[in-house]
Amino acid sequence: MLPTYIYNYVIYLLASLAMMSVFSLIYTKITPYDEIKMIREGKAAAALSFLGALIGFSLTLASSILHNDSFVAFAAWAGAAMIVQLVVYNVLSRLIPDMHDCLEKNNVAMGALLGGVSLTFGIINAACLS
Repeated sequence: MLPTYIYNYVIYLLASLAMMSVFSLIYTKITPYDEIKMIREGKAAAALSFLGALIGFSLTLASSILHNDSFVAFAAWAGAAMIVQLVVYNVLSRLIPDMHDCLEKNNVAMGALLGGVSLTFGIINAACLS
């Protein structure tokens, strides 16, 4: 039988990996462009944008693991964090109408802005859990 701390580590690690996968899948489905294809083509703008969203979401996962006593609370806050990141993307796409075209054209400044905003909201979201 595994010690409790190893069991908890494995459970939280696997759950976090699953949640990151679900977030990535949903995020790439709601955007009108194919981030993975664009990244494979060497478009840094798409990489910066996607990376900011991933890091922003992972910061909230880490904070949730650190500050919640139960797995259920962790999962609930992770779900809330996912929603916040997706809402941020939707708000940005409305505030910056040509955002998608800029990413398609590999506008690195736009990719950095999108990634930075996602990261900023991830940091704020993570701090709200502490």
